[in-house]
Amino acid sequence: MNKRKIFNDPVYGFISIPYDIVFDVIEHPYFQRLRRIQQLGLSALVYPGATHSRFHHSLGAMHLMHRSLEVLKSKGHPISEEESQAAVLAILMHDLGHGPFSHALERVLIENVHHEEISMLMMQQLQLQFGKPLEMAIQIFTNQYPKKFLHQLVRGQLDMDRLDYLNRDSFYSGVSEGVIGYDRIINMLDVHDDNIVVEEKGIYSIEKFIVARRLMYWQVYLHKTSLVADLMLKNAIYRAKFLFANGTLSHSSSSNLDFFLSNAISKNEFALHVDKFAALDDFDIFQALKNWMNVEDKILSQLATSIVQRKLFKIEFLEPAIVQKRYHALQQQYNEEEMQFLVLKGTAENNAYNLTKDNIYIKFKDGSIKEITDIAEQWNIRSLTNAVVKHYIAYPKM
Repeated sequence: MNKRKIFNDPVYGFISIPYDIVFDVIEHPYFQRLRRIQQLGLSALVYPGATHSRFHHSLGAMHLMHRSLEVLKSKGHPISEEESQAAVLAILMHDLGHGPFSHALERVLIENVHHEEISMLMMQQLQLQFGKPLEMAIQIFTNQYPKKFLHQLVRGQLDMDRLDYLNRDSFYSGVSEGVIGYDRIINMLDVHDDNIVVEEKGIYSIEKFIVARRLMYWQVYLHKTSLVADLMLKNAIYRAKFLFANGTLSHSSSSNLDFFLSNAISKNEFALHVDKFAALDDFDIFQALKNWMNVEDKILSQLATSIVQRKLFKIEFLEPAIVQKRYHALQQQYNEEEMQFLVLKGTAENNAYNLTKDNIYIKFKDGSIKEITDIAEQWNIRSLTNAVVKHYIAYPKM
């Protein structure tokens, strides 16, 4: 059987499967499930075209990883076929652990368990089936492999994950600010002292990359309407959990969803229930919301109806003191339970470039290496290392 299939990707054109084992992993139910997980959660309520899936994104990141490795090989860096295959597998599987609606329900269905930890558990299950090729992929994913630069291509500040999602999310949302010169960035990649660096000619593409992250967060990922939709979805799940716990709600639409709504699963216990989690996707949640529109509990019914019919709460970004003042005023209109689930307040934070993580280094023609914020003329990049925090409050429209 020919496993070197070709996908017609709207962002990159025709992309091919570089290794047979990649085809086998893509065919697995764990990976096929990603077709049913929207990349941007409920952002399609703001940008109607943003209905692309984690499946799309993972294939795109795989494509960029393979291209990056070929560029590094062409520059004389020794990367074996086994290492190249493992790095491609690592980025291919990096999002396996995302729950329904991606980041919207992060740590909600299963508290205190991050999607990367779930991805790791799924990789370990796949390793039992596919053997040694996935062992090296897991080592790269967890930064246990001797060549650290391979891990940086999977999980770093200039990784293939970010290069793909900025371009892909921009394409599907129609927000042009996210378009980056991914092709030039990849061709400018190099390795110095086991770290990924960027050749001097790529410096302006890197600057655009960092600026694009800042703009995309406020315009797409933290757009206030997307944010309030995600918050409402979280609270609908929290309310359903509360009702399951006190016995006033006994089922949703899915036995696997009911399991996580009715059981508090610890991080240590979760490994026993990976397959139950892997059976969940956006369809389970949305069907549950449709069912909950008609339940007796007014709070859950209001949340579910508001999401399904897109009657979203009003959300405002305000100064902390005004948020608190608005919150106290709302306490005169709602009881304690309603305040807990229908009045949402908190902070949204955007940090385009984090100096505490794998930094981006520029390699100059004389062989010197400088961290991008140390380059004097790039003053605007230094300003983007500061986190921007906005305080919000959201509540039902009157």
